[in-house]
Amino acid sequence: MLLLKPEDLKRVADHAEAAYPQEACGLLLGFRRANGDIEVTRMAESENKAVADGNDRFEIDPELRLSLMREARDAAPAAMRAAMPGGSHGIIGHYHSHPNGSARPSATDLAMVWEPGLVWLITAVVDGQAVQSTAHLLSPGGTRFNDIGLDCLPADNTE
Repeated sequence: MLLLKPEDLKRVADHAEAAYPQEACGLLLGFRRANGDIEVTRMAESENKAVADGNDRFEIDPELRLSLMREARDAAPAAMRAAMPGGSHGIIGHYHSHPNGSARPSATDLAMVWEPGLVWLITAVVDGQAVQSTAHLLSPGGTRFNDIGLDCLPADNTE
């Protein structure tokens, strides 16, 4: 299950609507809980570097990704890293939108996977309005995506 704050899910939807008819994209930071759930603690909007390639592609800004990786590494004290389920806090996935498409991973998405452990949060935008978001992980065999579920944390969650 992917867990995030309602305001972060709204930010994803707002970004997807603002980018329409292009795909919006960004990174999700957080950690894996001991029970297997994946919690988003921060999200970062990215410029879509693939806009010139049409409306059915996205590419996260590599400079943003490197910057966030450094921040996560430098900000977490050793004791915090050791106490985190899974041992780390950092980039756990990304989000993107499907303009006039479904909130399901596409064949293009499957062909773009280069980090199998990342969460794919996909928001469908129909006629400029975000209508649904879903979360997915690549299957162990790497041949398809599995829906992992999506739920919002309480707004006052401090875990």
